[in-house]
Amino acid sequence: MRGPLLALATFFALLTGLAAPLAAEPIRGAGSTFVAPLMERWQQRFREVQADGGDQLSVDLGVDYEPVGSLAGVMRASQLGMDFGVTERPLTTAELARDGLGQFPLVMGGISIVANLEGVAPGALQLTGPVLADIYLGRITTWNAPAIAALNPGLTLPAAPIKVVHRSDGSGTTYNLAVFLSGKSEAWKSSLGADTELRWTTGLGARGNAGVARAVRETRNAIGYVESGLAARLGLADVRLQNRSGAFVRADAATISEAALGVDWAKSADFDLLIVDSPGAGAYPLVATVFVVAPKKRTPSRRAAFQFFRFALGDGSRDALDLGYVPLPAPLVQTLIATWPKTFTGAR
Repeated sequence: MRGPLLALATFFALLTGLAAPLAAEPIRGAGSTFVAPLMERWQQRFREVQADGGDQLSVDLGVDYEPVGSLAGVMRASQLGMDFGVTERPLTTAELARDGLGQFPLVMGGISIVANLEGVAPGALQLTGPVLADIYLGRITTWNAPAIAALNPGLTLPAAPIKVVHRSDGSGTTYNLAVFLSGKSEAWKSSLGADTELRWTTGLGARGNAGVARAVRETRNAIGYVESGLAARLGLADVRLQNRSGAFVRADAATISEAALGVDWAKSADFDLLIVDSPGAGAYPLVATVFVVAPKKRTPSRRAAFQFFRFALGDGSRDALDLGYVPLPAPLVQTLIATWPKTFTGAR
């Protein structure tokens, strides 16, 4: 009797196991530090939506996002078990095809130039693209240099060395800054060019947007570049940057939105466009788009991941505005959601 009873017990154990709920796979993503504060907020709010039963997904399901920088995020996007990467450098059609990836925009934000100067308030200092390039190339080395003083009549600038801070990791924020400065300075274009990693010739390197912000805040006479919402929350003094129309503007929801008006997303099948130096009298010239890159083939949490993206593009828009980012226009959201089933297996 022992054999039949053991077999029967095994049978019922299997039935019990099949009936039990499967452990939920977390949504796994990595990449941009530029959008990290917003991703953290979205992770929390998405779990709250699940707990309320809003999307029929397990309340145990979470989003595991690692802010490792855009370059690392793109590299991880094609790894086994990874649902998505996040970057501010859009991949070209050839790069996407090579790695079996698709991409779409998620949100926009400004890149603020920030400086730690005694007595200089947020928005008081003005810089142009060529002058900013020369600072980062080590050609302008003191704050009271004639080129800076000429842009800031009446502003008292210290006769102190400029302490340059830049990213030390592969960064989409760096890429957008470098694209902007390549268009303003032939010296920059020929020496550093535009990439997520640059061969810096001067300055201190720091990891992530938070690392650059911390270094500028803790270093008198420093200059750096960070996501504009982060700069505002930390009370860093941002710079008025000259745009294509000649106006000196700060990064905010209105100036970032005006910059976005100059982009025709319909011209690109893979959404591989930048908003840098966009036309418009009040447009902020240094705006980055945050892109999701994901495997076209099904991933372990494909359905849940795209539920998360739907949330981020919908209800999550309020969180974006709260933190200083700018949501995508509604027509663009409708367009990209319509492309998901055609691009990503199992997405809806």
